[in-house]
Amino acid sequence: MKITAQIKAPIREEMELFEQKFQGAMSSKVALLNRITYYIVNRKGKQMRPMFVFLVAKMVSGGGMSERTYRGASVIELIHTATLVHDDVVDDSNKRRGFFSINALWKNKIAVLVGDYLLSKGLLLSIDNGDFDLLRIISVAVREMSEGELLQIEKARRLDITEEVYYEIIRQKTATLIAACCAMGACSVLPEETEIIEKMRLFGEYIGMAFQIKDDLFDYTDDAIGKPTGIDIKEQKMTLPLIYTLNNCSEDEKKWLINSVKKHNKDKKRVKEVIAFVKQRGGLEYATYKMKDFQQRALKLLDDFPVSDYKNALVLMVNYVIDREI
Repeated sequence: MKITAQIKAPIREEMELFEQKFQGAMSSKVALLNRITYYIVNRKGKQMRPMFVFLVAKMVSGGGMSERTYRGASVIELIHTATLVHDDVVDDSNKRRGFFSINALWKNKIAVLVGDYLLSKGLLLSIDNGDFDLLRIISVAVREMSEGELLQIEKARRLDITEEVYYEIIRQKTATLIAACCAMGACSVLPEETEIIEKMRLFGEYIGMAFQIKDDLFDYTDDAIGKPTGIDIKEQKMTLPLIYTLNNCSEDEKKWLINSVKKHNKDKKRVKEVIAFVKQRGGLEYATYKMKDFQQRALKLLDDFPVSDYKNALVLMVNYVIDREI
């Protein structure tokens, strides 16, 4: 059984019902919109976000769930999908997960409007049902994601990111959404238990941090044909292995590294040299150590909850995040 199927096993029925509810939450009177949302629903990925919502809700409540949990998962997915549609426009990206992006098929103008539509559907789903606590959780996440993206753009121009700033960027850009999923799951079933909601939010944040560092490491590991990808270097993205190396080398080496990333990032030979230098200086070992540290912090937060299929699935999920191959 694939690991994702094992994780999904305790909530298989809930996930199937969620897919129907989510499709309904997207519907519109405009035929063009329905065609596009149908396309979005049919190219879904692993659906990690709703899985976090349901598994956390069931773990903290001892197996209980409510309509609020389904709505919380739908709001997360609607608003997250809106941000992805907008991201593809911002990045001028034609593909997402191997499929054509909305802007590639229907152009930027329509893609921006579809993103706006999905955002408003998410907001209204919460407002119409009085789920203001759930709406607050996702609204904070969207604000932080936007701030994280802008902070990264601001810092990338100078390539002088400290480790602390890097953590703040990935916390906002990546971890805040997984944190929102976990907080949403807890809040949907135990709205008064602020301590449990905060504990689950932190649990999600730690997983998100580990997830992003794992992504950073992929840039230095061999792809299908045995070559390191170096894509982040080509795009001048500051990753943890590179930041660690920049902060632990001589001034001359630092100048060479910054010059390589800024001015020679399309030179395959130079990118290979950068990758080799980062490996030689222990950048990968350090990033792996930090990734495992976040993983252990996440797992420790589950200690107080009784053993259950839902807890076991969340442990599997945490381990999958750092063991995954893609």
